[in-house]
Formats: sequence, structure tokens, C-alpha cells
Amino acid sequence: MSPIESNPEKLYESLAYRDMMIWLQKTKKKPSLLNRVTKGTQRSINNLIPEKIHRAITFAIEKMVKGVLTGNEYIGTKPYTVNRLSLREYKARKSIRLYTRTASVEGAVTGAGGILMGFVDLPAFLAIKMKMLFEIAAAYGHDVRDYKERVFILYIFKLTFASQKTRNETIAYLENWPSHAQTLPEKLTDFDWRNFQLEYRDYMDLAKLAQLIPIIGAGVGAIANYKLSQQLGKMAIHAYRLRYFLKTNAIKK
Repeated sequence: MSPIESNPEKLYESLAYRDMMIWLQKTKKKPSLLNRVTKGTQRSINNLIPEKIHRAITFAIEKMVKGVLTGNEYIGTKPYTVNRLSLREYKARKSIRLYTRTASVEGAVTGAGGILMGFVDLPAFLAIKMKMLFEIAAAYGHDVRDYKERVFILYIFKLTFASQKTRNETIAYLENWPSHAQTLPEKLTDFDWRNFQLEYRDYMDLAKLAQLIPIIGAGVGAIANYKLSQQLGKMAIHAYRLRYFLKTNAIKK
């Protein structure tokens, strides 16, 4: 029996590392033709929207996200101190299960209300997703009171809800996080909120447009919120695995 097979934690880490490397390879790919066409269509639509509308939406999303990132009810989660990847991921997955169920219920309720309630879904669903990311960060032992940890959470968000081009740019930051963290803007106000909200809106518009349709909106909202939350949770697990293995020098540059 090899040393890894005789040590359950080492075996877990070995499997997690292999899983993460497969994810990393799949995540880093060239934008497909469909991805480029979709992005081009969204860009054309965005160009038709008056600049003052863009500024208003950017301001609204910036305030919502910053409110979540700075709220005491979100940053109060204490980092998990047990230095075992298997236990950290057990806690992370518990949080994902909890918040995906919560998001699904929220989507069903707001989806049942049609267009007006659909607008309520944006801040509510955003808060649920951010709270889940804070819980996952804490499960991996990171203190979310640190400003840079909250920026890392924003990068996970971008990695999940963005075009393939932006994903490639974002994953490059995460692969070099120790050095990239030193170049971050001093304040959240210096973050590129315009690009953040455009990418987020474009992705969510495609995923959740049918939620605004009466009658079927409840079912669509429940399913969309559940799947999007699961997608975000899986992306977060791999992002924090990447940091873990970078720290242990398992990934050779």
C-alpha cells in the first residue's frame, strides 16, 4: 500500500488536486463561436442603452455589492481553523446546500409575482450568493474581514458569471494570487464596477429572463436560482482549492 493510500487525508487531497486540475484545464479555453456571437449581441444591445441608464445600473449594482461586502452580518463569519482540506470542504458543501435551497425558494416566490417581483429578485438573490461565498471563504480558513479576501470573492463571482474572455483573464489573477493581491486597488471604490455589472447583467439576463413571465416564472426562478447557486458554489470550491495547493507548493509554476 502506498503512503497516500494508507493516509485518508492525503488520498482526499490527491483526488481534490486532480479534480481541480481538470477544472482548471476546462476553465481556461478559447471563447467558442457561440460565446463570441452571444457576447457580440449583448454588446450591441448595451450600445443602444443610453449612457445615463448604464450609469444608474452600475451605481445600483455597485451599491448592492458593496453593501453586502461591508455589512457586519456578512463579514462576521469566523474563519475555520482546522487545517484539514476534507473538513474544510465538508463545511463548504454544507453551506452550498443550505444557500442553494434558500435561493431556490426565493426564486420561486419572486418568479410567481411576475415582472414586478422579478425586480426584487436581483438584490435578494445577490445577497444570498454573496453570503454563501463568505461562508465558503471562512470554511477554508480565510478571514473575510480582510479587504483582499472580499476582492477574491468578487473574482469568484466574475469567474462564474462572465464571458469566456473574462474568465480567462480572471483565472490568470487567481493562479497568481499572492503576487496579484499586492497590486489590488486600495479601496473597493477603485474596482471596475462598470465592467463587473455589464458581465453580470449579460450572463443573468440570458439565464433568468423567463423568470419574468407570469405562470411559469415560479418554476423557472426556482430552477435557475438553484442551478446558478450550485454553479457559483462549485466555482468557489475550485478557486479556494487553487489557493490551497498554491500555498502548499503542489502546483509548480
